[in-house]
Amino acid sequence: MTELVHEAIGRQLTNLGVRTVFGVVGSGNFHFTDAMVRGGARFVAARHEGGAATMADAYARMSDEVAVLSLHQGCGYTNALTGITEAAKSRTPLLVLTAEAADPTSNFALDQAAVAVGIGAVALRVRSPRTALDDVARAFAICRHQRRTVVLNVPIDVQDAPLDAPAPAREYRQVAEPRPDDSETAAFAQLLERAERPVFVVGRGGRSPGSRDAVRELAAEAGALLATSAVSRGMFNGDPWNIDVSGGFSSPLTAELVSGADLLVGFGCALNMWTMRHGRLIAPDATVVQVDLEPGAIGVHRDVDLGLWGGVAGTARATAAWLRANSPGGRTGYRTSEVAERIRSGLRWNQVAFEDASGDGRVDPRSLTVALNDILPTERIVSVDSGNFLGYPSMYLDVPDEYGFCFTQAFQSVGLGLATAIGAALAQPGRLPVAGCGDGGFLMGLSELETVVRLGLPMLIVVYNDAMYGAEVHHFGAGTSGLDTVTFPDTDIAALARGHGCEALTIRRPEDTHAVKEWLSSGPVRPLVLDAKITSDGGSWWLQEAFGH
Repeated sequence: MTELVHEAIGRQLTNLGVRTVFGVVGSGNFHFTDAMVRGGARFVAARHEGGAATMADAYARMSDEVAVLSLHQGCGYTNALTGITEAAKSRTPLLVLTAEAADPTSNFALDQAAVAVGIGAVALRVRSPRTALDDVARAFAICRHQRRTVVLNVPIDVQDAPLDAPAPAREYRQVAEPRPDDSETAAFAQLLERAERPVFVVGRGGRSPGSRDAVRELAAEAGALLATSAVSRGMFNGDPWNIDVSGGFSSPLTAELVSGADLLVGFGCALNMWTMRHGRLIAPDATVVQVDLEPGAIGVHRDVDLGLWGGVAGTARATAAWLRANSPGGRTGYRTSEVAERIRSGLRWNQVAFEDASGDGRVDPRSLTVALNDILPTERIVSVDSGNFLGYPSMYLDVPDEYGFCFTQAFQSVGLGLATAIGAALAQPGRLPVAGCGDGGFLMGLSELETVVRLGLPMLIVVYNDAMYGAEVHHFGAGTSGLDTVTFPDTDIAALARGHGCEALTIRRPEDTHAVKEWLSSGPVRPLVLDAKITSDGGSWWLQEAFGH
């Protein structure tokens, strides 16, 4: 019996290693989705394509696998665009497999390739039955080897055609990463030799295999402190010279130490306004080095004194080797006993004293999150939405490593938090999933609450409910005309959650969180939603410091 193209696509992808597919099935993507499932892949049905895209993005980030997003042509594709844009901006290895209308008079007709290019994804097409296997292999290889989001369009007439005499798929091998030449390595090493207070900041590009150990090795040789951008938070947990996240989420001590650096090195890190607080974390006389696989990314957000085109692991190892050979003995650098003691005693936000503002039936979001941090198991995976509340779960909840924090903020879209937490939970099934959402974002993504229940995920969903879009309210300030457009009557989110089949609690005091212990001890199979009625903070610290308002 002759195999059809849609069957071959499913077979090819599962043969290449695809294990998990997210999506909403319509007529256009029904057959190739079914083919992937018959090939052994797990299909996760979302309630909205936007949720499916975000789940797939989070799964790929937290699993280091290529995830597949399966979409119907036209409207199914456009429904998913915010999630695809987030993935593309974050260089997530996500393969968007979408049907495409072949008839220009179809209601579903759309220039899907142009849309993909416009949002920063790679646009490809299954061109014919003869080229189908190779087209799929090429798209998958770009995702896996280049860490890009690829939109692979599958025209309806092509996918339903017989796969007659197909051309075999090429074997797409990974190209070796570039590495700075010997003179550039020496120049970098000599800067490290002279530095008295070096700080390394590792971003998304530093999460590749081997990078963490290579950067730690070089930092030990140079006497450097270790920081990350938000997306890599947790990477250096356990290292005594880890100073946590650089940027808007920095604790006062972290900000002081980063801004005190005389040499700042970004490894796979854009050094953008978020990570450097609009440049305020870079001392005027500091030397700045940027290491990146993408030459076009070097110097985009600020001028650098030395730009190195190369992979993080290879560059770090070569520089450490130069130092050992030409300047043996190591350097103290920033690693003094005084700095060590300060890091031990006051680095984390949980160690920064504050006055609990809980009262009048509302809980201080800091007190709430500190209490939860003490209750929840160490093995957790924290995912967050965007909004004024964002810093509380991001910085007051500890995470075990860089696979314990899923931060989908490259597009800064509100409403992705719940779907992010689903994808992250499926990628790390041995950890307790925790979702931090604002009331606005939670209600935007509410359709996926049924997905959490259906999948039987024992997820803790914390809704920081201030009955407003807090970022806008605090940005424009009290008394500003028009704030009624971003404030709302209080919503009984706990009741909504119970209606979806969740367990739910309303939190008005820090001690109300004690009921979470009972839920954890029960061996939960249903999510628990906390409708936390929080106090207004007048604009959270991360907004004030990272955004300047």
